[in-house]
Amino acid sequence: MPIPILRPRAVLYACSVVTALTWGGVAYAGVEVFTVAGEPIINAPESAAVVELDAPARLDAQISRDLPADPDRAKQILRSRMSGPDWQATLDRYGETYTGVARAWMLGIEKVPAVVLDGRYVVYGEADVQVALEEIARYTRDEDDTP
Repeated sequence: MPIPILRPRAVLYACSVVTALTWGGVAYAGVEVFTVAGEPIINAPESAAVVELDAPARLDAQISRDLPADPDRAKQILRSRMSGPDWQATLDRYGETYTGVARAWMLGIEKVPAVVLDGRYVVYGEADVQVALEEIARYTRDEDDTP
């Protein structure tokens, strides 16, 4: 019987879809911040979920680092890495990063940085999370004052 070839991206994509479908019915209360490595944020509360949307690509690059151009040799090295003791931690990181990407997709995040409160309010382009939250507070206060 042939040994199945593991396709980490396909497995992780399937996991992220299942996570997105599962998380889709859950209302998230709290602060979520979506950004990329080149767009740092400041003043995020400790309880905020900070998601770097380019984290999966960076993890791909880390796993692929130093692989030879020869596909057979690269496959052998990658299989060796996948059977190592650190591979489960790598899979866990993939799950976490793709869960964040799926959440951004579910919310319809259009650009970064994006600060989301309670899955209802979003402020784009503000790297200072505290300032973004104050802007949301002003908006909701004004919304409550409208008859």
